[in-house]
Amino acid sequence: MQPSLASQLADVLADGGWRAKARPEQLPPVGDAWNGWLFVGGRGAGKTRTGAEWVCEEVETGRAKRIALVAPTAHDARHVMIEGESGLLSVAPSWNRPDYEPSRRRLSWRSGAEAYTFSSEEADRLRGPQFDLAWADELAAWTDLQSTWDMLMFGLRLGQHPRWLATTTPRPIAQLKALLKRDDVVVSRATTFDNAANLAPAFLETIRTRYEGTRLGRQELNAELLEDVQGALWTRDMLEKARFIGGAVPDLKRVVVAIDPSGTQGEGDSGDAVGIVVAGVGRDGLGYVLSDCTIKASPAVWGARAVAAYQEFRADRIVAERNFGGAMVQHVIRTVNPSVPYREVTASRGKIQRAEPIAALYEQGRVRHVGNFTELEDQLAAMTGEGYLGEGSPDRADALVWALTELMTKPQAACGSQMVYRRVSYADSGWVSEMIQTSGREQTSKFDGLITEGELAGGFATTIGRY
Repeated sequence: MQPSLASQLADVLADGGWRAKARPEQLPPVGDAWNGWLFVGGRGAGKTRTGAEWVCEEVETGRAKRIALVAPTAHDARHVMIEGESGLLSVAPSWNRPDYEPSRRRLSWRSGAEAYTFSSEEADRLRGPQFDLAWADELAAWTDLQSTWDMLMFGLRLGQHPRWLATTTPRPIAQLKALLKRDDVVVSRATTFDNAANLAPAFLETIRTRYEGTRLGRQELNAELLEDVQGALWTRDMLEKARFIGGAVPDLKRVVVAIDPSGTQGEGDSGDAVGIVVAGVGRDGLGYVLSDCTIKASPAVWGARAVAAYQEFRADRIVAERNFGGAMVQHVIRTVNPSVPYREVTASRGKIQRAEPIAALYEQGRVRHVGNFTELEDQLAAMTGEGYLGEGSPDRADALVWALTELMTKPQAACGSQMVYRRVSYADSGWVSEMIQTSGREQTSKFDGLITEGELAGGFATTIGRY
């Protein structure tokens, strides 16, 4: 015997219904000041369930009588929005489940409410029909997005307050960016991991391992709207191609820890973070970004972190920009560990001019990121030929530039200039110093220390002047 309508309603009330189970971002906005609801979510974040439950609730309350269901394709409309595991037929309560007529692309409720399915591949089918409610699924994947959206909006004209819901994984497209800026649109966001309780553990483990921190993962899992800044030195595509995928990192010839100092005294002030990046150059000639240890802390804390990175990665030296009082960084490092090899570099050019040769290395495919460096990559993507367009200071990006400059570029001597080196050797009578002048074209080690090439081979070089 079929249960009575009253018993079915009692079961729903005992269960608590959708509002008792939904996460806050899955519930519709309150009040009357909104015309549209944009739900931006990662894969498996509960977007389809949210849309289907909203439509069912609007029908049950009598607010919706003519509904448009629009999907990227006709197949998506039927097999996701209607017949899918989170579709309308699955989530509708038994006492108010609609009848579905696939041949007519129509859902019919006992109350007289009707919903019709449409495809973004056939925008003109939206000419003529009119609605008081619309659910647009996977908006960013629509084929003819602008035309389909325009036709949908022209038809959304019935009732006292027609409204729409768009559920989508984000992509950097003009229509989506325009909706995000509208005052009459309420935006809800959810990541794949927000819905972990309803997803297979093996799925979550796989996607975390393979995609977390990548550009694709940030878009498809974290629902971030990622776009290239006009004139960016690093595009998102370049950074994605730089990602190291595979086993062990090849043998490294040299490893450095680079520091971009700031005037911060710790979390309590308005100073920028101290950029600390570890990188190496492999025997294969490629640069490898190994770690981003950037921190906003007191000198004692960030100094200890830099030295710890030096020890962890068995680096050859620490390099840092001469800044904020000259030898401040060297003093901090020496205070933590006096024996750490240290090299001071001076910024003779601006940030962008220093960054351009390093961006060229990425464009040539000569740099790999060993790990997911989200904040670092965001800063790189905001570096343009006109300056840095991100928030705050590009501390991480600057540290990376210093590291790869030290490892992968050669110093450019001015035309006709000469460098003066001091060669130190040991004779029977003791230590002997010899002043030697050599042109900038002479092959010498570019690092302070033992010289292994050219006329000065065997000596210890320290740059003491330029003519």
